[in-house]
Amino acid sequence: MQSLLSHLSELFAHAFEAAGLDRAFGEVVVSQRPDISQFQCNGALPAAKAAKQNPRAVAQSVLDAVQSRDIFADLSLAGPGFINITLTDEFLTARVNAVAADERLGCTPVSQPRTVVIDFGGPNVAKAMHVGHLRSSIIGDSLQRVFRYAGDRVVSDVHLGDWGTQMGMLITELQREQPDLPYFDSGYTGPYSDESPISIEDLEAMYPRASARAKAETEAADAARTATAELQQGRPGYFALWKHFVAISRAALMRDFADLGVHFDLWLGESDAQPRIPAMIARLDAAGFLKESDGARVIYLADAEEEKQTMTPLIVVKSDGGVMYGTTDLATIEQRVGDLHADLILYVVDARQSAHFRQVFEAARLTGIAGSVELEHIGFGTMNGTDRKPFKTRAGGVMKLQDLLRMATEQALARMTEAKIAEGYSEEERNDIARKVGIASVKYADLMNHRTTDYIFDIEKFVRFEGRTGAYLLYAAVRIKSVLRKAGDQQMKPGPIVITGSEERDLVLMLQQLPEVLAATYANRAPNHLCEYIFTLAQSFSRFYQNCPMISEQNESVRSSRLALAGLCLCTFERVLNLLGMEIPERM
Repeated sequence: MQSLLSHLSELFAHAFEAAGLDRAFGEVVVSQRPDISQFQCNGALPAAKAAKQNPRAVAQSVLDAVQSRDIFADLSLAGPGFINITLTDEFLTARVNAVAADERLGCTPVSQPRTVVIDFGGPNVAKAMHVGHLRSSIIGDSLQRVFRYAGDRVVSDVHLGDWGTQMGMLITELQREQPDLPYFDSGYTGPYSDESPISIEDLEAMYPRASARAKAETEAADAARTATAELQQGRPGYFALWKHFVAISRAALMRDFADLGVHFDLWLGESDAQPRIPAMIARLDAAGFLKESDGARVIYLADAEEEKQTMTPLIVVKSDGGVMYGTTDLATIEQRVGDLHADLILYVVDARQSAHFRQVFEAARLTGIAGSVELEHIGFGTMNGTDRKPFKTRAGGVMKLQDLLRMATEQALARMTEAKIAEGYSEEERNDIARKVGIASVKYADLMNHRTTDYIFDIEKFVRFEGRTGAYLLYAAVRIKSVLRKAGDQQMKPGPIVITGSEERDLVLMLQQLPEVLAATYANRAPNHLCEYIFTLAQSFSRFYQNCPMISEQNESVRSSRLALAGLCLCTFERVLNLLGMEIPERM
C-alpha cells in the first residue's frame, strides 16, 4: 500500500503541476511544529524563486488546486509560504486500520529487487572474536535484515581471514611445539586424522606466540613465509593442518555469532578466492593493466572521488611473487559477480579502511572485473571506552566478545534485581531475560548512533530501563504484551481502531511513519533511523498507556479500539526490533 506521506506528496505534486509549477516541489514532510499542524509542504518558496513570483501567492495558488479536500481538517498558510496540513480523524482512522490489516505494516517492497551481497563480520582464523568485530557484526546484520525485508535477494558472507602469512606462522609454531606430528613429515603419504591435533583454545593461545616470534626473529619470519608458500602450493600435510585450523575456528566463531544473534548465508574465506587469482592476473596482464614498479606489478589508478587525481597504485603481485589483500579482494569481487550474480556489494568495514576500498573498487571498475555491479564501503567509527580511547579491558587488552556479552548480561541481571523486574521467575527464565536485555542494550547503544560516528561504550549507562536504551525498548514491548495477555484472559477482543483523543491520534500518526523510516534506513545504509523511530514510538505509546485506559475502559468499542491500537504497536515493535537484531522476552 502507498504510505501516508507518499499519498500526500502525490496530492500536492498534482496541485503544483496544476498551478503551472514543477511537481517535485510537492513533497510533504512531518511537521516540525506539531502544535500547529501534522504535516507541512515547503515547496512554495523554492518554486516561487524559480518562477520569480511571490512565495505566498504561489502557496495560495497551490492550495486552491489541492484535490481530495475532504481528507483535510485544515489547510493553511504560514509565514512567507509554508503550507500547514492537518488531516481528519476519519481519514487517519481509515488509514491506520488498513495498516493494521497489512502484514507488511504499510511498507511496500522495492520495485526492482536486486541481488545484494553484504560482507561483514570478517573474523580471522585462530583469533577469538573481540570487541573490534562488534560494530561490523551488529551493523552488517541489521542491514541484511533491512535489505531482505525491503525485498532484495540478500547474500551475507562472513569473509573469513583464513589465508596468508598467519597460516604459515601457525604451522611453524606448531611444528616447533610438536615436531613429531605427521603433518611435518614430507615423506608421509597419509591418510591424516579427521581430528585436529589441537583445540581452539590451543590455537588461540598459539597465535600470539607465533606472531611475536615472527616479529622478533628473522629466521622464524622466513620459515613462516616458506610454510605459507608451501601451503599455497598444496603441500598435503600443511593443507590438512590448515583445514583443521579453519574447521575448529569456524565452529567457535559460529557459536560466538549465534550468541550475538547474527547469522550468515555464506562462510567463505579469502582462500575461496585464491584459485581464481592466477587466471585473473594473466588476464589483467594480457589486457595491459599490470605495470612494473620496483619489481612489483601494479595497477595505476585515478581517483574518481577526487576529480581524477591519481591515487596510490594497487599492488597486485609483490616483488617476491606473492599477492596482496587487494589482489584477493579483486578475485572475491569477480567471484561474487560471476557466481552470486551480485548487483550491489556492501562492505561493512571500519572507516579507517576507506583508502584501501577506494583503490580496490577503482581497480575493479577500471579493469572490468566489477562489470555493472555497484560497490560500496559502509564505513563505521570506533567504539571507545569512557576514557575516549579504543575500548580495552581494565588490564589494557582487547576484550573478547564472549566476555563483553557476559558483562552485559550480568549488568542486565543486576539492573533487573534493582528494579524488581522478573521477581519470582525461575533462574533459567531470569537469565534468559537478562541475556536478551544485555544484548539488546549493546546493540541499541551501537546502532542508535550514525554508523560513521565514534561512540563511548558505557555498559552501566546502556543497561537502564529508562531513557534511550535497548532495555527500555524491550520493557515497553513487554508491557504491551502484558496488557494484551490480560485482555485475552478476560475474553476482551480488539476491534476497529477509532480516534477519541489526542494520545490516540499522535500514536496513529507515529505508526504511519514506518515506511519512510525504513526507506531512509535502506537508502542511507543507516540503522540509526530505525533506532530513533522506535524510541519515539515507545514514548508515544507510553503517553497513550498513561492516558487511555484499555482493560478498565467501560465503553466496549473504545476498549476494543485501544486494544487493536496496542496490538498494532506491538507488531511494529516486533518488526523494528527484529530489523535491529533484538529479541523481545515474553514477559519481565
